[in-house]
Amino acid sequence: MGQAVKAYERLAQRFERMAVLGEASSMLGWDASVMMPAGGSAARGDQFAVLASLSHEMLIAPAVADDLAEAQSSPLEDAWQARNLALMQRAYLRATALPTSLVEAMARANTSCEKIWREARKQSDFSMVSAALTEVVALTREQAQALSPVLQLSPYDCLMDGFQPGIKAEDVTPVFKAYRAFLDGALPKVEAMQARKPKALALQGPFAADQQEALCRALSLRAGLEADHSRLDRSTHPFCGGIPTDVRITTRYDESNFAKSLLGVMHETGHALYERGLPAAWIRQPVGSAAGMAAHESQSLIVEMQACRSDAWLGWLSQELATYFPKEGAALAPANLALLWRRVERGFIRVDADEMTYPAHVMMRFELEQRLFSGELQVSDLPEQWNKALHDLLGITPPDDAHGVLQDIHWYNGLFGYFPSYTLGAMAAAQLMQAARQADATIDEAMARGDLSPLLAWLRQQVHSKASFYGFNDLLRSATGKPLAPEDFTAHLTRRYLQD
Repeated sequence: MGQAVKAYERLAQRFERMAVLGEASSMLGWDASVMMPAGGSAARGDQFAVLASLSHEMLIAPAVADDLAEAQSSPLEDAWQARNLALMQRAYLRATALPTSLVEAMARANTSCEKIWREARKQSDFSMVSAALTEVVALTREQAQALSPVLQLSPYDCLMDGFQPGIKAEDVTPVFKAYRAFLDGALPKVEAMQARKPKALALQGPFAADQQEALCRALSLRAGLEADHSRLDRSTHPFCGGIPTDVRITTRYDESNFAKSLLGVMHETGHALYERGLPAAWIRQPVGSAAGMAAHESQSLIVEMQACRSDAWLGWLSQELATYFPKEGAALAPANLALLWRRVERGFIRVDADEMTYPAHVMMRFELEQRLFSGELQVSDLPEQWNKALHDLLGITPPDDAHGVLQDIHWYNGLFGYFPSYTLGAMAAAQLMQAARQADATIDEAMARGDLSPLLAWLRQQVHSKASFYGFNDLLRSATGKPLAPEDFTAHLTRRYLQD
């Protein structure tokens, strides 16, 4: 066995151990959101900080530099190993740019700020969390500035690169500009068309949370998520966490409207199916992880938006819902569900937004983040600038902080640069769905039976099994024959919302 191969194997063993530390942190994060009493927050912050510093120290150890140099001295014959080595090198470059003290400080600050945010959101009072968020932003700015010369990216691009490698602000800006032009023309037309249609029958309720939970669990399992590798729990902010062999999804229940939990769980199920479909042979290696958050969002949105709001699936779901909520009667008819769940409406809350206006919520956050990290904005400016930005895009102004700057967990947990992934993922989902239908003409017929397995089989082959072997655009090119094509998304919206 050559020295380069031995060095690579030592690196693989080290990254596997680091991945286990990451898994422990992920489970602690799930527990903090679902089970942990409020009094455990300080100790949990210490736990996150220690795990983060241990992993960081393992990655920046002198032996890693030596092994990387040795492994790169002779080309690896296996393409997956070669890609894994390149991703190891990338992780090492990012880590060595950051002192362990900063990594620990960020973990503590993020945990503390998130705890304060939860109460501030309940009180709808940004001033409660402003000081904590100022510290998070300062530390994140320090991180970005440290990474910038090493990665040869702007500070904000360094943050974006942490969530979707290879995608920069200059790539996203023209895509968002073009979408805004589309939205400015399409939104009034859709609103006018909706005004001419019959008014949807309202769901009466109430819908008991336990009954909603049973429905959500049944639909998630029917979509292909195995019961012995997943959990469904409740949290303030829905998410998918855990690890590929133990996926944790959460939601929240509104007893006046079961659609929020149902569609939210199907969204998180899409994330979970992606994690479950990653290649077992490369588990706990960089190349075996998901291809970035835009890729991840494409998998949640192809399930929630493309499949579960389609005419075919709604036709099947209507019958299922009648067994759970028989008193709702005609309100559960497929055409009425389409009127309820495919209604375009200007709203304050991102997670409740329809697929046409959702990108507006992402675009404003993207612009605010760039201004915040350029120094143009201060944290104290965010509530006013948030309200102004939303009014500029959708013509509405949030009534309070809870409906405005406090609605998302991301910033208060240090996740700056994440938001563009949502809309890139929506665009990729439309592109992937078009390719899937071209490859398998039975997909819609199966969805009409509540069967997502043909779609899932295509995604397993074209997306999930590829893990991080490709970057975002190359993954799309491999699956669809072209890089990201935003026009596929606008074509989908036009078919669904602008054609009688």
